[in-house]
Amino acid sequence: MAKVLVVDDSLSVRKVVERALVAKHLDVVCAASGTEAIAQIEREHPDIVVCDVVMPDRDGYEICRFVKSHPQLGRTPVLLISGIVNDSVLAQAAEARSDDVLRKPFEAAELVRKVSELLAAGGGPRRAPVPRAMEPHANGAPVAPMRVAPAAVPPRPPAPAPAWTPPVPTIRRAPEPQPVAAGWSAARPAAASAPAPAPAATLDLSSLLVQFMATSGADWASLSDREGFLIESSGEIGMEAEVAAAMAASLAESSDGIGRELGRGALGGMLIEYEKGTVLLHHVGSPAVLAVMCKDAAALGKVRYYVKKLLPDLARVI
Repeated sequence: MAKVLVVDDSLSVRKVVERALVAKHLDVVCAASGTEAIAQIEREHPDIVVCDVVMPDRDGYEICRFVKSHPQLGRTPVLLISGIVNDSVLAQAAEARSDDVLRKPFEAAELVRKVSELLAAGGGPRRAPVPRAMEPHANGAPVAPMRVAPAAVPPRPPAPAPAWTPPVPTIRRAPEPQPVAAGWSAARPAAASAPAPAPAATLDLSSLLVQFMATSGADWASLSDREGFLIESSGEIGMEAEVAAAMAASLAESSDGIGRELGRGALGGMLIEYEKGTVLLHHVGSPAVLAVMCKDAAALGKVRYYVKKLLPDLARVI
């Protein structure tokens, strides 16, 4: 299995790229900065590097030059990705000996195609180094069968799956009763021998989204953290839920920045109208972003009403 190092200071971009490559059975490791990328290159010896050009510490050109001048990894392909691809960018990429440049934003299929082409041109997954005792002698004695022995190299064992630990609600929830948000009915037992947490159906994120979907008329909903990692989803999104979460977080982040530049404060919520539906984005407190799709324009008012009711309960659980 070929190993791909993905380098980008945007977690949302790393998440989208990782999902696209893992779906094609590639082993993916990530780095969030140029310094971290160099450490990963030395440690992981990737078969290809996919690197953003603009990063806060070391740019993609420097990472590319590091790879190409590496004594063991100099033939490793490097694919640079950039929001701007002009003569200047292409000239600097050529000077750094980049193998290709991909313009952002890009389709996942285009990324996979370029990575596959570069891996094929570079010989695929890296083979283990041949011991010096197996190199040809000066007299030209034939030792080709000893040099080409990929079968003798055992595959990298998969990481062991973490042991599953059953949830313990009485430990996860504070023993003290929590205030109940207005409009939400949560009956507690009248008598109990010890303080009991609120019912799981009330405080479980999945249950909240399922109940919201059943009453609001929305088509799907996803909840992600501000960096784009999926927390929970419900409904038929029509794409990978993790990708939808990363995209929603990226949109919310850019819109939040616009509001601050205009002096309007942090983003509360926004509507994005498309030809075939409307997406509602809302911050859930400070740590999360809720994205909801409504394809029926007639149901939009109802969906917005139930989103407003849902937000306090999501914030309380998160």
